[in-house]
Amino acid sequence: MAKHRIGLGVTGGIAAYKAIEVMRLLQKAGCEVSVAMTRHATEFVRPLTFRALTDRHVIVDDYDPANPDPIAHINFSQEIDLLLVVPATANIIAKFANGIADDFLSSTYLASTAPVLVAPAMNVTMWEQAATQRNIEQLKRDGVRFVEPVAGELAC
Repeated sequence: MAKHRIGLGVTGGIAAYKAIEVMRLLQKAGCEVSVAMTRHATEFVRPLTFRALTDRHVIVDDYDPANPDPIAHINFSQEIDLLLVVPATANIIAKFANGIADDFLSSTYLASTAPVLVAPAMNVTMWEQAATQRNIEQLKRDGVRFVEPVAGELAC
């Protein structure tokens, strides 16, 4: 049986460290994981962590000189069976909902035909904002699936 190919999108929230555990669980389940990080995610977790655990180049910026692929968002999006975004900040949810492609992860989202699963992680006030709820509803209409947040300890 072929391995499931998961594109793991990591965004810039305090919960970014949880993406490491999600990635390890996916690997234990036999999945092949490739990681895309937003620039803000690298403030919380270093790309080196994911590279060491996947033995793959971690892409933050399409145009980074260290990135060997000039159209990485296209190739990345075509090589995955699922795009999983953990954690999904209000910012990335808004970008996805409004078709903004100003970084590697949002460009990958728009270029991908794979199913998308989003795990939101943000402050309750941000979650409850009308704009955030509107963006989530738009993404649901677009076919994006959500792992609904549960109450837990918040950093802020």
